[in-house]
This record gives sequence, C-alpha cells and structure tokens, in this order.
Amino acid sequence: MATQQTALITGATSGIGRELANCFAQDKYNLVIVARDQSGLDQTASALQQQYGIEVTTIAKDLFKREAPFEVYDEIKSKGLTIDVLVNDAGQGQYGTFDTTDIQRELDIVQLNIGAYVVFTKLYLQEFKARNEGKILLVGSIAGELPGPLQAVYHGTKAFVNSFAESIQEENKDSNITITNLLPGLTKTDFFEKADMTRAKNVAEGGGAAPADVAKDGYKALMNGESRIISGFMNNVQVGMSKVTPDPLVAAQVHKQSEPVDGNESAK
Repeated sequence: MATQQTALITGATSGIGRELANCFAQDKYNLVIVARDQSGLDQTASALQQQYGIEVTTIAKDLFKREAPFEVYDEIKSKGLTIDVLVNDAGQGQYGTFDTTDIQRELDIVQLNIGAYVVFTKLYLQEFKARNEGKILLVGSIAGELPGPLQAVYHGTKAFVNSFAESIQEENKDSNITITNLLPGLTKTDFFEKADMTRAKNVAEGGGAAPADVAKDGYKALMNGESRIISGFMNNVQVGMSKVTPDPLVAAQVHKQSEPVDGNESAK
C-alpha cells in the first residue's frame, strides 16, 4: 500500500486532475497540488484533507510561464518532500480557425501543454531513475491521434505528448519506473469554457465522459503498469477507425463534429 507516498498533480483543482486527486487520496497518498488560483487550491486541499485524512501541500504557480515548473520543483525540494508519482494533467486549448486565434495565447498553451510536461517529466524521471522506482502519468488525449480543425494547436500539443510518452517509455522499459499515457476524449470539464469551445457542435449537444470515469481509468492503468489507456469505448473506436481512414477524411470528420452551432468559425 502507498500509505506514506506522495503524488504531485498539476491542474488538480478541477476536471480530470481533481478526480485523479480523489483517486490518489482514497489510497492514502499525500498530495502536492499545483494550479494558478490559491483560493481554488485551498478549497481543494481542505476538502481532500477532511474527507481522506491525508496531507495536502498547495503550490500556486502559473504554468504558462517558462520558469514556473522549475520553481515548483525547487519549492518542493525546499519543503523536504519526496515525490513518488508525477501526474502531468494541466492543459488548455483555444477554439477557432488558426488564422483568427490569438498567437500569444497559443504560445502559452504550447508552454503549458508541452513545456511544463517536459520539465516536470525530466526532473522527476531523473530522480526516479536514481531511486529506480516511481510512476509518471501523462494526460494526453485522443486529440493527439487525430487532426484538429478549429483546435489546430491543441491537437498538435497532444500529438507531441503521445509521441513523447512512447519515446520515454522505450528508453525506460528495463527500469522499475512506470510511465502511463492517459488518452481521454470529450470530457465534461471547464476545458471548453476556457477554450471558448462551448459553441462547438459536439460540446453544445452535451456529449462527453464524466471526469471521474476518465480519472479512474487512468489511475487503474497507472497502478497496473500499463503504458497507454484510451478512456471510453467510442473513443477507442474513433482512434481505431482513424488508423485506417485517409487523414484528409479524418480531418473533415473532426471538423464537422466540432463546427460551431452559430456558423462562425472565427475565434472570439
């Protein structure tokens, strides 16, 4: 059992990250949770501590900033905490045709969805290698397996995560370190509000998985030492079909699924 172990979770105050925090807390992991908003962190920490009787350390950092992951790592070290499991979950997107979206926001998204993942994974993989133990959960997406009209940058960042995961899994296959890639599909979180994507057809129609179900799939796969889990039967079907369908046709299908109900594909 993991009675004295500690998990670091980014994006832990909402959505899949919050539900993953529940999964670890139920198994009596202590937690270090990272998000931008201190009040949200405090509320999450209080709820987890009261419900599960674990220790929760909060670190408020804006992971859009390049130096932030290094600062989080240094702060954890300064507190004398040892991390046994790393969960890279924080991620955002932006909706709209690429020619109309905000490049500064997209550069922030690249930093959050790729830069922070790379920094945290490298720093903790080095620690885990030195101890020859540890677990890493990367929250990728089926978006990384599909072209993404109206979310071109987000899909591109998740393609990076999926490829990155496979590469470091191969490099570390002979170690005792578990690296698991969780690939959710459409999930009912605040991601779509942040991405201004609530007017997309597939979101407006109310589809999507419960974040608790996605988190449970990822947590179980991590604990079982699995390298990859696509959460949800229909998501597995969609990814499987995309492998045997010409890319332009897949792009057209995704475009149709996510087209705006108001007919305006420009970013707002």
